[in-house]
Amino acid sequence: MPPRSTRAVDSLDDDDYPAYTMGRAAEMLGTTPAFLRALGEHRLITPLRSEGGHRRYSRYQLRVAARARELVDQGTPIEAACRIVILEDQLEEAQRINEQLRARSGATQSRASA
Repeated sequence: MPPRSTRAVDSLDDDDYPAYTMGRAAEMLGTTPAFLRALGEHRLITPLRSEGGHRRYSRYQLRVAARARELVDQGTPIEAACRIVILEDQLEEAQRINEQLRARSGATQSRASA
């Protein structure tokens, strides 16, 4: 029997794989397709498009949309919620890069003193 491709399995593990239709994404988030379109209009998430032009969302995008929905549910205007989520994401990325640089700097210093 020929070896089976692991490509399908890899797609399931990929947070950026556009696996969810707009309807399914809205259902999972407990929101409406209009809410997802609004997040796209405010450039919080940009869904990929299927060959037929339908929006497709990844797990990562659904997590981002869920965070925006939390803020909107708490009374934050959607424009502000999108900006907050973008800033939170940028801060998390900056902290990750900072930690990597510190770890690299610490490794270099320990080699230099040895």
